[in-house]
Amino acid sequence: MFGGQQPILVLSQNTKRESGRKVQLENINAGKTIADVIRTCLGPQAMLKMLMDPMGGIVMTNDGNAILREITVQHPAAKSMIEIARTQDEEVGDGTTSVIVLAGEMLAVAEQFLTQNIHPTVIIREYRQALEDAVKLLEEKISIPIDMNDKEKMKDVIRSCVGTKYIGRWADLAVDIALDAVNTVMVNENGRVEVDIKNYAKVEKIPGGTVEESRVLNGVMINKDVTHPKMRRYIENPRIVLLDCPLEYKKGESQTNIEIVGEQDFTKLLQLEEEHVQRQCEDIIAMKPDIVFTEKGVSDLAQHYLVKAGITAIRRLRKTDNNRLARACGATIVNRTEELRESDVGTAAGKFEVKKIGDDYFSFITECKNPKACTILLRGASKDVLNEIERNLQDALHVAKNLVLSPRLVAGGGAVEMAVSQALASNAAHNTPYRAVAQALEIIPRTLAQNCGANTIRTLTALRARHAGGAGGAGGAGGAGGCSAGIDGDTGAIVDMAAKGIWEPLAVKLQVYKTAVETAILLLRIDDIVSGSKKKANDPAAPPAPAAMAAGQD
Repeated sequence: MFGGQQPILVLSQNTKRESGRKVQLENINAGKTIADVIRTCLGPQAMLKMLMDPMGGIVMTNDGNAILREITVQHPAAKSMIEIARTQDEEVGDGTTSVIVLAGEMLAVAEQFLTQNIHPTVIIREYRQALEDAVKLLEEKISIPIDMNDKEKMKDVIRSCVGTKYIGRWADLAVDIALDAVNTVMVNENGRVEVDIKNYAKVEKIPGGTVEESRVLNGVMINKDVTHPKMRRYIENPRIVLLDCPLEYKKGESQTNIEIVGEQDFTKLLQLEEEHVQRQCEDIIAMKPDIVFTEKGVSDLAQHYLVKAGITAIRRLRKTDNNRLARACGATIVNRTEELRESDVGTAAGKFEVKKIGDDYFSFITECKNPKACTILLRGASKDVLNEIERNLQDALHVAKNLVLSPRLVAGGGAVEMAVSQALASNAAHNTPYRAVAQALEIIPRTLAQNCGANTIRTLTALRARHAGGAGGAGGAGGAGGCSAGIDGDTGAIVDMAAKGIWEPLAVKLQVYKTAVETAILLLRIDDIVSGSKKKANDPAAPPAPAAMAAGQD
């Protein structure tokens, strides 16, 4: 019983030091493989990836996070690389591709030190120091503040984000949509700014029409029709009541047994149910609303009473839609009809109408006074196009949100990477892991040059020279010898990013650097991978498979 496990112990003691390095190099290879998949998706000339999911659906995208979500990988280190794209997406919403490319490169430059027998903790210490210095440089010297009221500058930043995506050809439209939506849902309470895009800026995708028809509604749109054909479908300045209770008699939760002795008892029972519904309707009618929205059902009897009173009813709303409606028209969601007050009625909406778009009916509650929620209506040729546009728009919305929450900018197009790289390299000894971080940052401008077909070596050398001698010509990027020259992602030429108006939010850049370096540190710390799965019978000490990437990725 015990004999089967002994070889593992003997083997691991003999080769412990070697196996640690072997695992680290395997991890580095896994990270590099993931980064190579994503690398062509960086910059304005990015290629799209087409992914088949197991259900047979397709996803076409160049969003780093969306691609990695669909890929299946076996190697545990590759899995943690995929995780960082998700972190980046949740934290700042943009820079998912950059973070993977950078993390892969951070791992790749560590490889030479491991083969020179430098201990991983030494590499990690220097990496950490380099990250701290880079963050300090970005916050104090390289970034510049932005005036929130300068709409053109704000648009430039969002346009830089959108320019690298599929939606880039409708950049102006996307920029306006993102700014409008964020300004609509922004709430400023006693100096505390809150921008809740997820709950209050809903993206509704309707196939058909052209992308140019997309817009931000000054109010809310719901995928519902009125419950009764005789109800009004167009109302100006409606009074709106929002309910969270069913307008029908209560059904028993589980099996309910009622014993009836005489036939009049049954009639009495039906009468009680009708009276209950009637009482609810009277409570509502007393408020003189024009429209009633409820999250639950509306019985035929209730419809009859409401139609007689000239009230439009819409049933089975989503909770999230109801919350958005409440913010848009100023109503309060009420849980019981008996508790309805005049103050609960929403009067801030200017118009209610039901329109048929494509095959479906949609209710529009628009022309709201100061709505704090909105619906972004997206039109496009097909479902896949719409899905990609929505993903791109989410990035743009997050960039606008980041600007509102932390209004500082850095130059785009690889300029900031080169500036930080130069500054780090200048205060590091030659050929140390600290210097390697500086070297790794150059992967962003290098990849930009590669993706638009420029001569990579010549372009990068010229860019390095501009930055080394560019302390005088600091085109708005401030000190630190921080010249704002970067690579134009369309042509591959070296351009002054400040003049071209390509800026990125500082929050996104900081998150990219922190996540990339810390992932590299995490993966370098690992010196053994012990698989919890069953070993093959003939090989008692089989190491885990190296970066066995699933073939479905390219």
